[in-house]
Amino acid sequence: MLALAGALALGAGGATAAAQVVEDDPALAPRSALTRPAVDFQRSIEQFRSDQLRRLRTAPFVLGVPRSTLEAIADCESHGDPRAVSSDGTYRGKYQFSYSTWESVGGKGDPARAGELEQDQRAAMLYQRSGSSPWPICG
Repeated sequence: MLALAGALALGAGGATAAAQVVEDDPALAPRSALTRPAVDFQRSIEQFRSDQLRRLRTAPFVLGVPRSTLEAIADCESHGDPRAVSSDGTYRGKYQFSYSTWESVGGKGDPARAGELEQDQRAAMLYQRSGSSPWPICG
């Protein structure tokens, strides 16, 4: 931080000192200032994360519950739309959770704002606990 304060105090000559601060603290560097190996490493991390998310979305089971079972429930409840909200606002998300049911399986906040993978996992937890009874028409 001292170097940054010094750079501000130097005025026109501060540009060189500010560049030194960026070199000293990569967190302050703009993304374009990253070295080639750092950019390659960041891309490989992003690719790994993308691959893992794809695997999770296509896994045959979610916490031991067949994905086909969950997909059938979601299709019936919301046409598979993770942002769906019932006309009166009571039921929300891909599996049309009420807030109390969502919270009972560890969910926080609005189910319709949660990520799709989280909704899948919480629906699987509910299914493990109660079978299809939480979805009397679609289960």
